[in-house]
Amino acid sequence: MNITYKKIIQFVALAVLLSANGCKKSNLDSELLSKLEPQTALTSVAAMKAAIAGIGANVRKEFTGDMAPIVTESIFSEVAVDGTTDKSTQAQDMDTRVTPDANLDNPDFNRIGFYWTEGFRGVRMANTVITYIDNVTYKDEAEKNAILSAAYFYRAYYYYRLVHQFGDVPLNLKDITAPKLDYYSTRREVILKKMQEDLLFAEKWLKDGVDRGDVTKGACSHLLTKINLALGDFDAAITSANNVINSGTYSLMRNRFGSTANDATKNVVWDLHRMDNKAIAANREALFLTIDRETLQGATDLGSQVMRNCVPAWHFANLKTPSGATQAIVDGVNVEIPLTLMYGRGIGRYRGTAYSTKNIWTDNTDYRHAPGMWMNMTDLVYNNPALKTSANATEKALYGKPLVDVTPANVNNMFLNKGLDTIRHFFGWPHYKTFINSTNALAVDKYWTPPRGTNTDWYIFRLAETYLLRAEAYYWKGNLALAMADLNQVRSRANAALLTVASAITIGTILDERARELYYEEPRKTELTRIAYIFAITGKPAYNGKTYNLASFSDNNFFYDRIIEKNDFYRNKVPTIMGVNFKISPYHVLWPVPAAAQRFNTGGRINQNKGYTGYENNVPALDKIQ
Repeated sequence: MNITYKKIIQFVALAVLLSANGCKKSNLDSELLSKLEPQTALTSVAAMKAAIAGIGANVRKEFTGDMAPIVTESIFSEVAVDGTTDKSTQAQDMDTRVTPDANLDNPDFNRIGFYWTEGFRGVRMANTVITYIDNVTYKDEAEKNAILSAAYFYRAYYYYRLVHQFGDVPLNLKDITAPKLDYYSTRREVILKKMQEDLLFAEKWLKDGVDRGDVTKGACSHLLTKINLALGDFDAAITSANNVINSGTYSLMRNRFGSTANDATKNVVWDLHRMDNKAIAANREALFLTIDRETLQGATDLGSQVMRNCVPAWHFANLKTPSGATQAIVDGVNVEIPLTLMYGRGIGRYRGTAYSTKNIWTDNTDYRHAPGMWMNMTDLVYNNPALKTSANATEKALYGKPLVDVTPANVNNMFLNKGLDTIRHFFGWPHYKTFINSTNALAVDKYWTPPRGTNTDWYIFRLAETYLLRAEAYYWKGNLALAMADLNQVRSRANAALLTVASAITIGTILDERARELYYEEPRKTELTRIAYIFAITGKPAYNGKTYNLASFSDNNFFYDRIIEKNDFYRNKVPTIMGVNFKISPYHVLWPVPAAAQRFNTGGRINQNKGYTGYENNVPALDKIQ
């Protein structure tokens, strides 16, 4: 399976037309900034394939740049909070910082607005291909339907995200060639049923074994599984998951492979997440990848910056030696122990919670939390060169030794480091996921010195998640033995102890495993909201003893209860050094529709979600396709 990145480059000629920033009157529309028009631009199979590749290139934006949007998905959940504590603008007190008129797309605020804009940009791009699919002469029906199916996949991908981020949203199924000012919201269920219908068609025509980065049949069935779950169609979810798992094409990677296979200090999970192993033919776990490499034309400008986003800001912490006399660590790239090259120079935007960094890790055999794979601050060492030549023998002896714990349990060191902000500077992280450098060796990345994390391929869908989705479908069906069996597929690959008591399986068990396996891969807020909807639709009691319903969804939901149960920052309203208290509310189960989208939609009504200004002006959402 080759990576035909040139298709993305070919797309540039069409990009202005198909993915413009949006009409200034409505950010759901296309703005025709080029003399080209779709009916004249999309007239060959190559142009159609280039357009499809361009939509794929759009997907990668979620995982790139400072405060990559996927961070925002994570901080609206139980696994993380925004750890950028040197500002008061961040999405930490959600009640005050997350409003329709707030700055909703800025690294120093949040990236909610990105998802609205880019979600509908992706829909527009897919709709253009769908609308003009008959403009081209194809060699046969299979070639045409494969392109159409890829466009259906991307449209469904973006709508699946939008309806679990914003709830009822406008449904647009055709290309927009002029400003449109009369959008109305369509019910989430109507949108999902249409996407389900499209993906059932696409499943028949997409193929596996295509170029890496292209849409696969496995990816289609995987996305269909999520949509089937969202609709409460659990039998269908099991069927679509089976289509991936039993296809014979994919399998969990259980043996060492790729460029790092001979590194005896690591394990197969390390191999799985190396940047140069993700897209190789030997990797049979990848269902759908986004391709982004600094050596290829068209790479994103700033790379992933995943180390900047996820690694603690250890390099400028007020971290002293136990005596309090000397700076403990430095971030120079040329020092004898170059920690910044070894682990990256982070600023702690993604601050894992105690739940995700400590509480779920109860098995000391788990590869995903093994020494050298998972890093705690106490795994770093005193590397300040001044210590090596210190006249103080005690201080000199510290050089190269592990850092002393400065968490609140260690009162003496907290006193000596009384300026240390442990929210931002002192927490654990999965090194095997975040270490993205120019090579697998120690090297400075293309854009930044010290390194922040350069361009990299990234998993969008992976077979491990398919097993976890099928486990969830079995859970909803009440078949806990089969749910446990699927969980154990993922756990056994990670060398974790197998679950043995099926009756103990809850949705919490599945969410815990997702947190262990899918760090920085899954859109955690989207998935948590989807699960909250299922509880509300089915009335099934949650493990907390509560039941939920759609009538009070924004006031009482599993999303909020799960976060308050597991995320101690939100539960305890922990203050930052700027005096901002972490807060979240039940209505954050859905994000606010950006006010600008409503203001420019003068001939219709895009509804606002409950809890936000403008909700009082809502009208009934459309309950059928217009």
